[in-house]
Amino acid sequence: MSTILEAPEAQELLALTEVAPNALQDCVPHLTEFVQRYLPFFYRTEHRQHAEVILKGKLTGLQRKTTEPIAIYAGLKRRPLQHFLGAGGWNDQAVLGELRRHVAEELGDPEAALILDPSGFPKKGDDSCGVARQWCGCLGKVDNCQVGVFLAYAAPGGKALIDCRLFLTEERAADTKHRQKTYVPSEVQHQEKWRIGLELVRQSGQQLPHSWVLGDDEFGRATEFREELRLANERYALDVPCNTLVRDLSVPRPSSRPGGRPRLAEFERVDQWAKRQPKKRWKKIRLSGGEKGPREFLVLHQRMQVKDEGGRVGPTERVVVIKSCERKPQTWYVVTNADEDVAVAEVVGAWARRHGVEDLFREGKQEVGLGHYEVRSWTGWHHHMTLSLLALWFLQLERIGLAKKKIPG
Repeated sequence: MSTILEAPEAQELLALTEVAPNALQDCVPHLTEFVQRYLPFFYRTEHRQHAEVILKGKLTGLQRKTTEPIAIYAGLKRRPLQHFLGAGGWNDQAVLGELRRHVAEELGDPEAALILDPSGFPKKGDDSCGVARQWCGCLGKVDNCQVGVFLAYAAPGGKALIDCRLFLTEERAADTKHRQKTYVPSEVQHQEKWRIGLELVRQSGQQLPHSWVLGDDEFGRATEFREELRLANERYALDVPCNTLVRDLSVPRPSSRPGGRPRLAEFERVDQWAKRQPKKRWKKIRLSGGEKGPREFLVLHQRMQVKDEGGRVGPTERVVVIKSCERKPQTWYVVTNADEDVAVAEVVGAWARRHGVEDLFREGKQEVGLGHYEVRSWTGWHHHMTLSLLALWFLQLERIGLAKKKIPG
C-alpha cells in the first residue's frame, strides 16, 4: 500500500525543499519545551497536534511554508491542517496573550519600546479578506494586497512581534458580499490604521513594561493618535512627513503695531524650516551597538506647534530632525512629547529602535513563512499570523540563548 509521501504531487513538492534530515536536530528539545507552553490554548487534541506540526513546519527549510508542503513533509493529509488554519475554533488572542507574557518574562524592561508598523502582503485576485488596491510597503507602490498592522516589542535584551490585526479599507468593510464570503465578524468595522494601532498598544502595554511608543509617519501624522497617547500617559517618538507644518515658538514676529506684542511665527513645512537652520545648531550624536554597528547622526531639535492635514493645531511638542552621516544622507522628521529634561540623544536612541522591526519582518518572511499563506478568511489570516509570530519568537529565543553562551562566565 502506497503512502502519502509516494504520491506524485508529494514527490514534486518534496523536490522543492531544502530540508536536511537533521535540520531540527539541535533545537528539537528546545522546540518541544517551547511548544508545551502554548498547547493548552488549543483546546482540542487534534488542534494541539496540528499546531505543533505547523510550528515545526515553519521552522524547517521548506521553500514554501503553506499547509500543503508542511502536511506532505510531516506525512499527513493536508485538509485537516488547512481547516485548522483557515477555520479552526481556537482563540488567537489567548495564544498571543501567552506570547506577550512569555516575552515579558524573557525581555521585559522598563526602557523598552512598543513599535507600530503596517506591513503589506501582495495578493492576486479579490477573494482574500481585506485585499484591495492600497499602499504596499514591500513593493513601494499602490498595488493589490492585504495590509496588517503589527506591534513589536524592542528591549535591550531582544525584540519580538507580539500582535497584529488585518486592516480593512472603507470599501471592503462596507462590502456585504465580501464580508460574508471571507467571514468577517459583524463587530469588525473599518478603522484607520492608527486606531487599530492604538488598540494594540492599549492591550499590550498592560502586559509589557515600556517607556516609548514608536511608529512611522502613517501613525505620527495623525494628531488624534498623538493626543490619545498623551491622554494615556504614553511617551512617544513618531515619524511625521517632511511636509508637516510647524511653527517655531522661539522666533516671534514683530508686531504690526508700534509697541504691540510680538506675533507668533507663521507655519511652514518642517523640511524648509530645517534647511534654514545654521550648521552650528546641528548636533552630532553617535549611537553605539546595534546589529549594523555604531551609527552617527546630525540632529536638530526645537519645541514647536504642529498643524495636521486638516488644519488643526496641537499643543507644543518637540520636533527632532535626524540626518544620517552618509554620502547620500537620509533625513527623518520626528515628533515627541518627551519632557525637556530628556536628552535629545535619548530620544534619538529610542527612535532608532523602530528600524529593528524591519529585521523582524525580513526574518519572518524569509525564515517562518510570514507571507506564505493561502487562507482567504478573516479567521484564517489571523490564525496564520499568530502561528508565524510564535515561530518567529522561538527563533528569537534561540538567538538570545546563543548570544548568552558566547558571553564569558
